[in-house]
Amino acid sequence: MVSVALGAGLLPVYLTTFAAEFGGLGESELGRLPGALFAGFVVGILLTGPLADRLGSKLFLLGGLGMSVAGLVAGSLAPAFNGLLAAAAMLGLGSGVVDALMSPIVAAVQVERRAAALNWVHAFYSIGVVGIVVIATGSMALGVSWRTTMLVLSLLPVACLVGFVGVELPPLVHPGQQRQRLRVLFRWPRFYLAGLIIFLAGATEEGISQWLPAYAELSLGYSKATAGMALSGFALAHGLGRVLGSSRWNMMSPYRLLVVAAGFSGLCFLLGAWAPAPGVGLMACMLCGLGCSVLWPTNLAITADRIPHGGASLFGIMAGLGNLGCTVAPWAAGILGERTSLRTALFVGTAIPLLIVLLALVILRWDRAAELRIRNEK
Repeated sequence: MVSVALGAGLLPVYLTTFAAEFGGLGESELGRLPGALFAGFVVGILLTGPLADRLGSKLFLLGGLGMSVAGLVAGSLAPAFNGLLAAAAMLGLGSGVVDALMSPIVAAVQVERRAAALNWVHAFYSIGVVGIVVIATGSMALGVSWRTTMLVLSLLPVACLVGFVGVELPPLVHPGQQRQRLRVLFRWPRFYLAGLIIFLAGATEEGISQWLPAYAELSLGYSKATAGMALSGFALAHGLGRVLGSSRWNMMSPYRLLVVAAGFSGLCFLLGAWAPAPGVGLMACMLCGLGCSVLWPTNLAITADRIPHGGASLFGIMAGLGNLGCTVAPWAAGILGERTSLRTALFVGTAIPLLIVLLALVILRWDRAAELRIRNEK
C-alpha cells in the first residue's frame, strides 16, 4: 500500500519543478499529470477484478508491481513532458492493479477479523503518502534531483515484487463457493447500498482534503505554510484513524464503527465551516481525517462478509466507485465554492457523511434480517 501511495505523494511535490524543467508549463498542462496518473489508476482497478478472478491474482500482482517500477524508472529518464505523462499513466496503472488486489487478498487471509485487517493495511497508504512527501521534500532541500529521488523510490515496488515471487496467494473466493458473476451482483440491492457508501466515503475524504489548504488560507486566514501543514495534519490523522480501526476501534462492531466514524466526520465538517474561532475550524478539518479514515476499509470488510464469493471483481468495482467519489466531490465543491464560498461548500458537504450514517443503519437492519432468515431456515 505504500507502493500504491507513490504517485499520490511524489508527483504533487514536484509540479512546479516539472513546470520549470520542461519549459514553463502552465497550470492546465500540469493538470494533465495527475489526470494521467488517476486515469491509469482507475483503468487498472476496473480491469483487474474480473480478470484476476479468471486468471489468478499472483500474475496480476507481480505485473502491477512491475508496471509501477517501469513507470518510476521511465519518469526518472523522461526527456520531455509527454514522456513524463506516459510514465505517470504507467505508474497509475500499476498502482491501480496492486490496489485492486490488496483488499481481497487480505480479506481472504483474515476471514475472522476483516474489518481490523483491512483498516490496518489501508493505514499504510496514508502512512506512505506522508512518508513519501517527507522524503521528496527533504531531497529537494538537500539539492537531490527529482530524477534521482524517483529512481531510488522505484526500489520499493522492486522489493515488494521480489517478496511476492515466492509467496502462495490464497483463493479470493470463499472456500466451497463459486465466484459470483457480475450480472448476479448487479441484481442485489445490498450491493448497490455498499457501492453508494464507498462512493460517499471517497467523497468525504477528498471533498475536504483537496480543498483544505485553500480553505485554511482563503476562509480561515492562515498563511500558505500553515495551510500546507494542515493537509499534513489531515493525512497523519487519517493514518492514525486506520491504525486505531485495526486495534482499539475493533472492539466495537464494524457497523457501529461505520456509524460512529461517519457521524464524527459530519461533526467535523460542521465545526470546520462554522467554528467561532479559526483555530477550532482548522483543527476540526484536520480531525476529519481521523473519522473518515475507517469508512472505506470498514465498508469493504462488511461487504466482503455479506458477499464472500464476490472475488476480486467485487473489490474492483467497489474501489472504482470509491475513486469516482474522490473525483466528483472536489469538483462539485469547487463549483459550489466559486458560486458561493468555500465555507458554504464545506457546510453543504456535511450531508455526505450523515448520509453514510443513514445507509449504515439500513444495511445493519438488512443484514440482521438476512441472518435471522438463515437461522430459521436451518
